[in-house]
Amino acid sequence: MLQNFMTRGFQSAARGGVLALLVLAEPVFAGQADRPAHSGPGITYMHDEVREVPWSVHIVKVARTRKDFRLETSLGQSNRLGMALLTEQVKWMVKPGERPLAAVNGDFYKSANKYPGDPEGLQISQGELVSGPSSTRSCFWIDASGRPQHTNVQSGFVAKLADGSVIPFGLNEERAKDEAVLFTSANGTSTRTSGGVELVLARGTSEHWLPLRAGETYAATVQEVRATGDTATTSKTMILSAGPDAAARFAGVKAGDTITLTTATTPDVKGSPVAIGGGPALVRAGKTMSFGGLQPRHPRVAMGWNSTHFFLVEVDGRQKISAGMTFPELAAYMAKIGCTEAINLDGGGSATIWVYGNVMNNPSEGRPRPGANALVVIRTERAD
Repeated sequence: MLQNFMTRGFQSAARGGVLALLVLAEPVFAGQADRPAHSGPGITYMHDEVREVPWSVHIVKVARTRKDFRLETSLGQSNRLGMALLTEQVKWMVKPGERPLAAVNGDFYKSANKYPGDPEGLQISQGELVSGPSSTRSCFWIDASGRPQHTNVQSGFVAKLADGSVIPFGLNEERAKDEAVLFTSANGTSTRTSGGVELVLARGTSEHWLPLRAGETYAATVQEVRATGDTATTSKTMILSAGPDAAARFAGVKAGDTITLTTATTPDVKGSPVAIGGGPALVRAGKTMSFGGLQPRHPRVAMGWNSTHFFLVEVDGRQKISAGMTFPELAAYMAKIGCTEAINLDGGGSATIWVYGNVMNNPSEGRPRPGANALVVIRTERAD
């Protein structure tokens, strides 16, 4: 079915398929959608229609050689976790000298009332660690050497107390009664907890402090011990929060104590400027992955790469114009368009792709829906 995708795409007039290609240079923002496309190097948008299935697929291809391009992740509420439409998240990414060119929605997320938009997996945004990894899902990141990677990442986040006891912790997420969670200002203005014990941590003897980074060790000084919950967060402090059933582990902690925090992971993602959760893996070393069990077709989002390009892909689904893809079909498609590595991102009603100011696909619910984060192509604009 997919063996002749590239040939069929370019010879589609006689076969009932359509592939539209635009090589893009200048962004088109709201109110500019009627402008003709401009030619320029580095980024290409394609729309592929395979009517035999049917499929409607949107592809953004980005040259890895462009030093003024980079991948970045957005947060659901500008500088903190939450939920918003992809179009809103992209607007928050606009900064002096920088411009978003294209984006897809990102990780799966939890929608608990107190913590809407909590990403299920690892997220690093502009080098800041804002969400810890999931033990069951893959994630994508760029390592300290600039090489893209994807695999399952295991958390080694632990706090070591003055008495030598070691306590694992989560990061910026809903706290269970028997768990400890570290909160930073990326969570919002407070921890939003109730009960338990919360330690307000200020910078101790650490060479580095906030924003939080992966793969680092921090020496923190206990500024205050609180038993009321919902402690305010600031850009200069972190809050180590223990649920009611874990509070006894902090019984001997007092103001002035030193606590050591470690944000280690396996594999080590220290120095990563960008990471986002997803899964499952679709393509590894040029080979498509195998998938067991029932394989329904759904709207899908994926990102992939080879030695020269990144690919952002969205597949519409649950509609007459496009049935969606199974994981095997999506993996085969990513390989056929040139990906030697690829990973699935959140799909379904969340599946959205944005290019130069416009949502290009047809969301399955009839309109885009809010999501937790996004993977965004950013261009640094040259002085000339």
